Amino acid sequence: MLDWSTCKSVERVPGRVSGAWVFKGTRLPVRSLFENIEAGATVDQFLEWYEGVTRGQVIEVLHHAEQSLAAA
Repeated sequence: MLDWSTCKSVERVPGRVSGAWVFKGTRLPVRSLFENIEAGATVDQFLEWYEGVTRGQVIEVLHHAEQSLAAA
């Protein structure tokens, strides 16, 4: 499991979305990005479907995941 605590684009707030990691300032779980990509969606489609999430947040989340997996 990835450690999201060092990624500035996400947050975990007790009591919000069952404590899941979400995109900062939203209630959208980070896992939704990966689920959509796995289902064949592009980043542009994801951004179109989920207002409130910025391209910068998505890029940072993907970069964080990449770096975390490379270090494992």
